[in-house]
Amino acid sequence: MEKQDLKSMNFEQVKEVMNQLGEKAFRSKQIYEWMHQKLVNDFEEMTNLSKPLRDRLRENFTLTSLRVVDKRESAKDGTCKFLFELSDNRVIESVLMKYKHGNSVCISSQVGCRMGCRFCASTLGGLERNLTPAEMLDQIYKIQKISGERVSNVVVMGTGEPLDNYDNLNRFIELLTDENGLNISQRNITVSTCGLVPRIRELADQQLQITLAISLHAPNDTIRREIMPIANRYSIKEIIDAVTYYYQKTGRRITFEYSLVEGVNDKEEHAKELIHVIRGLNCHVNLIPVNPIKERDFKQTQMHFVQNFKNILEKNRINVTIRREMGADIDAACGQLRKSYMDEHTN
Repeated sequence: MEKQDLKSMNFEQVKEVMNQLGEKAFRSKQIYEWMHQKLVNDFEEMTNLSKPLRDRLRENFTLTSLRVVDKRESAKDGTCKFLFELSDNRVIESVLMKYKHGNSVCISSQVGCRMGCRFCASTLGGLERNLTPAEMLDQIYKIQKISGERVSNVVVMGTGEPLDNYDNLNRFIELLTDENGLNISQRNITVSTCGLVPRIRELADQQLQITLAISLHAPNDTIRREIMPIANRYSIKEIIDAVTYYYQKTGRRITFEYSLVEGVNDKEEHAKELIHVIRGLNCHVNLIPVNPIKERDFKQTQMHFVQNFKNILEKNRINVTIRREMGADIDAACGQLRKSYMDEHTN
């Protein structure tokens, strides 16, 4: 019989497991705390459980624990990039970013990605598989243990399309915000999507208080189709309609991610087009100078053009910031460290 993934279970499911094993109800709280508060790596570390119970747990369940295979720290800003190995030897990456307001962790939701965005290193090898809720959680747990500091904000914006792993993403959010676990507020979680319209609407109906970030990256469908294959399936109008619905259901301001690519989407007319698209929405635009990757010929927009783009939006009362570049000296952009590791180990 295949072992069950204990760390991906919610508290009620752990209680049911203990009931089936003929154990008292308080054992489920102990086990849950070991996994989600004390962040243990092995059943043997659950020292207030009897040895027979620990043995039964090991026989019937897995306790997901990622292994660090690489860690790089930026000399510029203290950003840390982690490369984790999964139980099947695949690798994923996560980033710890330290801000004055607290520590933020950017996690992966899939091994690889099938969305094919042309400026992103995450998509180059395609999608290998979805991550389990426990594998998403354990990125945060390992980083918190290694850094010795509490994580206060979580961004699901690393490798993968979170809404393409919808059910596991939902369980991950449930576990992360559980008062019996790390108890991180929903308001401190951001989920990024390239625009899977039906899933955005489904997420809206759940009325969670997370921040939804849309990877827009273009002011019209023609440009978007050139750089983001998903645009052949869903138009910008469909995305805007979906995020309007999301705001109506949740009251949460929408974030638009906009990576500026030299000569592609960074001109004045593009800024003016973008204003026309998002005007009237309660939103925030995050301008991102694109990270060049050797497999593509995209170039980063020069900073004075980025600033000009920002000024045009601000003059039209659009809330906008330029994302501070962090960890540029350690391959901190999505997919870069994983790609270099895989190139090294497959050649």
